[in-house]
Order: sequence, then C-alpha cells, then structure tokens
Amino acid sequence: MSFIVKRSISTLIPPKVASPAGLGAAKDAVRMSRVVDFYTKLPKGPAPPRKTPGLLGRYQDKYFGKNASGMPIVHVIVGIMAIGYAQAYYFHLRHHKNNAH
Repeated sequence: MSFIVKRSISTLIPPKVASPAGLGAAKDAVRMSRVVDFYTKLPKGPAPPRKTPGLLGRYQDKYFGKNASGMPIVHVIVGIMAIGYAQAYYFHLRHHKNNAH
C-alpha cells in the first residue's frame, strides 16, 4: 500500500485512551486535583451584561445593542445639516443680517 492510503486508514483508528499503565494511581494526581478545583470554582452560566461607561457607551447601548435601530443615521444627517447651517451663517449669512444684499 502507498503511504497516503496507510495514512488515511490510520486516521480512522482511534488512539489508545486508557493504557494498562494509566489504570493505577496517576503520578500527577495532585496537579490534576488542583486543576479540577480551579474549574469547579469558576462561575457557571452566561456572563452578566457589562455596563459601558461614559456618554458614548450609553449611546452605543441604546442604539447599537439588542434593540438596534436606524436613529444613528438620522442623528448623523441632522448633525451634518446643523454644521452646514452654522458654517453658512458664519461665512455668509451674518453679513446680511441688518442690510439687504
């Protein structure tokens, strides 16, 4: 048989999980008990939702969290319009406040 065929057949055969040497007391039983103790002390269940601090965090929780909406797009459009009007007023409209063009 070729090497490739032997290799593909060998992956179907499971490795030895328990050998006769491993049936007795393990040599690293103390270390294994520490690992088991560590994992039994870990919290179980899903992690509690985190509260994000700050103004941006609250905004993200409100509009990008579980109840995602299209309001951020509306906020961006209104913000661009406000900035555009402020620039138009500063650079052009304030000069025509009291007298006609």
